[in-house]
Amino acid sequence: MRDPLVEIRQRLDEGEKERLSPFACLSVSAVRRREEEEVIWGHRQFFSLDADRILHSLSYSRYVDKTQVFYLIKNDHITHRVLHVQLVSKISRTVGRLLRLNEDLIEAIALGHDIGHSPFGHDGERILSKICKEYGIGHFVHNVQGVRFLERIERKGRGWNLTLQVLDGILCHDGELHQPSISPSKGKSFEDLEYEMEQKLKNPAFELYPMTLEGCVVRLADTISYIGRDLEDAIRLKLISREAIPKECKDILGDTNGKIVYTLVSSLAQNSLGRPYLKFSDEIADALGKLKAFNQEAIYENPRIKTQEHKIELMFILLFEKYLKDLENGDEESEIFTSFLDGMDPSYIKETPIPAVVRDFIAGMTDEYFLSRCHKHFVPEIKEQLF
Repeated sequence: MRDPLVEIRQRLDEGEKERLSPFACLSVSAVRRREEEEVIWGHRQFFSLDADRILHSLSYSRYVDKTQVFYLIKNDHITHRVLHVQLVSKISRTVGRLLRLNEDLIEAIALGHDIGHSPFGHDGERILSKICKEYGIGHFVHNVQGVRFLERIERKGRGWNLTLQVLDGILCHDGELHQPSISPSKGKSFEDLEYEMEQKLKNPAFELYPMTLEGCVVRLADTISYIGRDLEDAIRLKLISREAIPKECKDILGDTNGKIVYTLVSSLAQNSLGRPYLKFSDEIADALGKLKAFNQEAIYENPRIKTQEHKIELMFILLFEKYLKDLENGDEESEIFTSFLDGMDPSYIKETPIPAVVRDFIAGMTDEYFLSRCHKHFVPEIKEQLF
């Protein structure tokens, strides 16, 4: 007997053709590397299945203790990576609903977009990238690493077999770039995905554009979610005052996170309705660019939050060298064996250079786990007696 829930899913798939915008990516257009039997997805539409897989990944669970901007600060109200990801998901789905796009695809991309981040946010990424280049494995780029985690490392090297559209959205989510408008780069294949990943590792400035309008939504929602929230965190930490926000930005966007998010979402939706691209109004885009520049100078490059960066860099170097030596010496008591490589698919070990294995292990660490490994290996232990 046919499962009635499967029949409902099929009707939902058919209904998308009438319900969604002609510029939306339909669930039936999903492409995977490996075909799967229908019993695996059952009542779930394809992109909804991807969102479930990301939610249940080990990488997603580690969001909870990964830095967004401010690290080594004890404050329960400062944004961590997990909250940022939830905000991106909510904001991007709101925009997607207004534009009649595929919310399941949007959710999957949003939930997975920062999975590749290393400990200590962008500072950690920069430090790890410097080390990776020294060992000849290219730059470290968190969006490339996110795809790598989900395709080659999760499930002990078997990966989640996610759709091309979701992986592409994760790879191309560069929310740090300022773009008043963006159009999708359609017609990509898995070969294109691999090529773009290779180019990004060679040159992090290599420009990428999502293949779907849904991916474009997540990219701009990434900016919308952090621009005002980072201001609020900086004000809460007394790094800046609310009065310091440039007047031209406050007058147009607002002076609180809530006002800024509402203004940006409204502008984006109003100027993108019925169009095959996304666009802010010129006035909003100009104010957003100025606010990004202000945040960059007043928050992200503020020397008051960089006081321990040199210590973090030293710990990255020491930990990288330690695990590299453990692998070369075959030390199976090391965490890189017991917590990472144990049970890993042989193809991963065969195809991955030793420095890249170390990169993958360290990149997946939470801030707390990273610090605990450094304390264990590099801080002298005090004993009451010698024997």
